[in-house]
Amino acid sequence: MTTAHAETGRTVTTDIPARLDRLPWSRWHWTIVIGLGTVWILDGLEVTVVGNIASRLSEPGSGLPITSGEVTGMAAALYVAGACLGALFWGRLTDKWGRKKLFMITLAVYLAATALTAIAFDTWWFFLFRFLTGFGIGGEYAAINSAIDELIPKEYRGRTDLMINGSFWLGAVFGSLLSIVALDTDIFAANVGWRLTFALGAVLALVILLVRRHVPESPRWLLIHGREDEAERIVSFIERKIEEERGEPLPRPEGEITIHQRRSVSFIEIGRTVFSAYRRRAILGFSLFIGQAFLYNAITFGFGAILTTFFDVPSGNTGYYFAVIALGNFFGPLLLGKLFDTVGRRIMISGTYILSGLLLFGTAWLFDQGSLSAATMTACWCAVLFFASAGASSAYLTVSEVFPMETRAMSIAFFYAIGTAAGGISGPLLFAKLTESGVVGDTVLAFSIGATLMCLAGLVAALLAVKAERRSLEDIATPLTAVDSGGTDGASKGGSGTEGARTTA
Repeated sequence: MTTAHAETGRTVTTDIPARLDRLPWSRWHWTIVIGLGTVWILDGLEVTVVGNIASRLSEPGSGLPITSGEVTGMAAALYVAGACLGALFWGRLTDKWGRKKLFMITLAVYLAATALTAIAFDTWWFFLFRFLTGFGIGGEYAAINSAIDELIPKEYRGRTDLMINGSFWLGAVFGSLLSIVALDTDIFAANVGWRLTFALGAVLALVILLVRRHVPESPRWLLIHGREDEAERIVSFIERKIEEERGEPLPRPEGEITIHQRRSVSFIEIGRTVFSAYRRRAILGFSLFIGQAFLYNAITFGFGAILTTFFDVPSGNTGYYFAVIALGNFFGPLLLGKLFDTVGRRIMISGTYILSGLLLFGTAWLFDQGSLSAATMTACWCAVLFFASAGASSAYLTVSEVFPMETRAMSIAFFYAIGTAAGGISGPLLFAKLTESGVVGDTVLAFSIGATLMCLAGLVAALLAVKAERRSLEDIATPLTAVDSGGTDGASKGGSGTEGARTTA
């Protein structure tokens, strides 16, 4: 392959993005889903387990001099702070160093921090490694969502992204049930069971790390960073694997893009692109993340207190109710995900946000009227979160596909940090006091605040959501490195179909 050197790099014309997007679903794509997506299960398990073992950690004989309030307060805040800082720190490096390098590093950080949490002997040690666990998980969101969107064909991108982000709640189910077993002193000693839950998280992370070795670097990222030969080898390998699986040749790709390669893009240019050139999309991302954060906090920060205070559910049984709620969260993205690719982003994003908000308003009214029991309240929460979970997952999908390639990981990190900070800082301050007060009106107010912000975010999506379904990433947002070749958004629509990359003058 010949290349022409320009003043700051090389200019190549390639159909590699089109070749990736025209691929049919295959076993290879399932390896990507398993290798990259299962970490959300770990995140869900982490968050749920820590909340459920708080009471055991504070008991004499736990092996750790810590109070329940410190576990759910300081330790939780440090985990959130670590996730926010980790997202921003690793997000920048993901755009600069590549997807694969970072999704290996961040998982290794999570693995080590979780394993070291299991051997905590003092409060400061527990706090430190809760922070570092969050630091690793925060980086995972940027690296993983970037890689998934750039490797999954455009016809399946929406449903795959939603399913993977929704798997957080599968981890929450496991975490709820695991904590019930781990805290049973008839099975494990008081100073052993909680340690085993963290050790299990580390073991699962090690298995995922081994699987991830087979996930390639994003060919799209390689192209932009002057490594088109490596990108070509990866895509050719994928094509051969899928052709062997299907026993027939693949369809010809349609479309090319011309890229002026650059080793890096400045932080200032990223900020100017996201918040100036794509201001409407930034408003959309901000609205979606804030809306879902407040709706979730209106429910999850007080669900246990609501069940015990208003419905006399024993505190030891709340884990069963949470497992049911978590299943509702998981099935939402799983069952509705395909519609985001067929019916479309705008209708589905706005619809899931507004519908979940209206259902929460209805739940608040029924609760205010005294018409609910513990079982029917849980059923109402399941209905709300079935749609809200799909909407919340679509927030991650949105910010990972509507900004240019060079800013993708940093954009995900920024909006994730906003949503996580709102949930981990504003949420406890506002909703915990309301839902734990024992006053029906306070809980109704908490529900109403979350429902209002969710509905408002849905209205913003109805106006600003991008019709990204079944479109290539390069068509949705032109790469900053793209050279206008006469097509839409810098992408030529009627390419010759010649595979590989070639130089342009």
